[in-house]
Amino acid sequence: MGTHQENAKVFKALCDPKRLAILEQLRSGEKCACVLQEPMDLTQSGLSYHMKILCDSGLVVSRQEGKWTHYRLSESGRNNAVKLLLAITTPVAEQGDRYLSYDK
Repeated sequence: MGTHQENAKVFKALCDPKRLAILEQLRSGEKCACVLQEPMDLTQSGLSYHMKILCDSGLVVSRQEGKWTHYRLSESGRNNAVKLLLAITTPVAEQGDRYLSYDK
């Protein structure tokens, strides 16, 4: 299991309405920061702040293309988040081995 500090990053990413809206935008595919910024009514620094939290959580990955950063949902990040939620909300007696290695 990961540390509580590392695990908390996933939930921090999910506990803000703007970050949830960003995740919703990314469901339709990769987006440039410039595309995300406008409908979210965020400054560049505001968007950067939220994207750092999303990337640190593993739910979103980024790539640089020229001066722009492009973001997309991470399948492995999503899978880890689901496993983490199951692991921390399933009583130990019900867990068995399948949830004990959720961060692998």
